[in-house]
Amino acid sequence: MTSEQWSAAVRLLWGPPAKPARGPKRGLTLEGIALAGVGIADAEGLGGVSMQRVAAELAVTKMALYRYVPGKAELVALMVEAALPDPAGLDVGLAAAAAGAVSAGGGWREQLGVWARGLYEGFRTHPWLLEATVGARVMGPRELGWMERALAALDGCGLSGAEAMDSVVLVAGHVRGIAEQERAMAGGAGGEGPDGQLVAMLGEVLRVRGDDYPALAAALGSVAEQGGQEQALLYGLERILDGLGLLVERRGR
Repeated sequence: MTSEQWSAAVRLLWGPPAKPARGPKRGLTLEGIALAGVGIADAEGLGGVSMQRVAAELAVTKMALYRYVPGKAELVALMVEAALPDPAGLDVGLAAAAAGAVSAGGGWREQLGVWARGLYEGFRTHPWLLEATVGARVMGPRELGWMERALAALDGCGLSGAEAMDSVVLVAGHVRGIAEQERAMAGGAGGEGPDGQLVAMLGEVLRVRGDDYPALAAALGSVAEQGGQEQALLYGLERILDGLGLLVERRGR
């Protein structure tokens, strides 16, 4: 973003409701504009979003749209804010944490587990968020609310501010990595998830060259016999939380 785009995004995300810069009164709202962009991105990806496309979706001219949103960078910032789930919804997940797949190992652990799964579902629902939420950019109230919830979960664990921030980045990075893999492998044969597709592809090779890779062949054989596919998100999350648990324990001594 340029400095002008940055300032405009701050005004749109954090300022009072915007009014058109000039011209007759219109029936547009920032929320409606953002949701139109979200609908296009959900169907075609972020590359399908343009000011012209959103204007056509809203049955207005592109110039009318510019009276509310200066350009695509600011439009995407509004779309991210509109597409992210409300962090307040995590409370519902916490209430059902005992029945969840992430084991309970303390209040902070339950909270981060629910937080990670909620973030993952957000990326699955709107895969273009993976592309839109990278680099230096302005974050809106909802996105900062997600960060606040994760950091608040670690409050009182004895971690420094830097350690807490890095811990949240670590968890988010794992979630993002799994979501990106799933996005890249979307539409695989038979509707399998990324783990299943990987096993299937490796199986084809190892049926011919398995003797050259005995450890890999044995591991895949175990997966086929005992299951364990499609658990990369939860397995990695558990191991990250295990490591954080050791650090929290050390800080509490």
